[in-house]
Amino acid sequence: METKANYVAVGAFVMACVIGLVVTVMWLAGVQYSQEYAYYQAYFRGSVTGLGKGTVTRYNGIEVGRITNLEFDPNDPQRVIVTMQVQPNLNIREDSVASIESQGFTGGTFVEIAGGTTKSPLLTAHGDQRYPVIRTRQSTFAQLQQSAPEVVAKLNVAVSRLNDLLGDDNRRSISHILANLDETSQVIARRSADIDATISNANKAMANLNDTTNGLRPTLQQVDLTVRKYGKVADSADAFITGEGLAQFTDLVGEMRRLVSNLTQLSDQINRTPTKLLFGDRRKGYEPK
Repeated sequence: METKANYVAVGAFVMACVIGLVVTVMWLAGVQYSQEYAYYQAYFRGSVTGLGKGTVTRYNGIEVGRITNLEFDPNDPQRVIVTMQVQPNLNIREDSVASIESQGFTGGTFVEIAGGTTKSPLLTAHGDQRYPVIRTRQSTFAQLQQSAPEVVAKLNVAVSRLNDLLGDDNRRSISHILANLDETSQVIARRSADIDATISNANKAMANLNDTTNGLRPTLQQVDLTVRKYGKVADSADAFITGEGLAQFTDLVGEMRRLVSNLTQLSDQINRTPTKLLFGDRRKGYEPK
C-alpha cells in the first residue's frame, strides 16, 4: 500500500507540473498575441538576399522587431516592399533611413533603421499607403559591390604601369643610375679631405668678411651722419625758398639796386660840379630881408 501511495504522489506531482507548464505557455502566448505592434514598410531596389520573414529589424543597433512580409512592387518589379513589425513606442521620424546590413561578411543579414531627430515630424502614411514608408539607402556592402569593378580597374591600371616601370630598359637605366651614384659616393669619400679644406676656407672667408664689415661700420656711420647734415641743409634751403626768406631777400636786392642807383647819380653829380658839394649853389639870387 505504501508503494502505491508513493506512486500516486509522484504521479500527482508530475501532473501538477505539466498543468502549470501548459498554463504558463498559454499565458505567455496570450500576452504575445495580445501585444500591439507598429508596422512600417521600406522599398528596396535590387537584391535583398538574406532577408526573409522573421528577419530581425534593428533601430540604431537595437533589436526592435521583425520582418513580416516581402513582396515585389507591382508598379516597379525591380523594387521589393519589405513590411516590418516593430515596437509601437519607437516614434520613427521622417528623416529616418532604412538599409540592409550584415554582421560582417559571414554574419546574418538584417534591416537597420538609423537617424531621426526630434525636430523632424513623426512618420505617417500618406495617400493610399497602407503603412508609413521609411526612406531607404544602399548598405555599405552594396556600395562596396558597386565600386568594386572600378577599384579593380584602377588596380589593373596601376599594376600595368608598375610593370612598365620595371621593364628591362628601365631596370638597366636604374642600374646605371645606381652605379653612377656609387661612383660619385666613392669620389666624394676620396676627396673628403679637400671638401673639408674648402669648407674651412669658406668659414675663414666668412670670418674675414665679418671683420671687414665691422671695420666699415664707423665709416658707414660717418657717411650716415654726413647725409643727415646735408639733409638738414636741404631742408633749410627748401624752407628758405618756399618761406618768407626768399621774399625778404628779393626786397633786399631791390633796396640795394635803388641804393646803387642813388650812389651812381651822386657820383655823376660830383663829377659835373664838384664845388657844389663844398660851397653850395652860388647861382642862387639875392633875397632881400
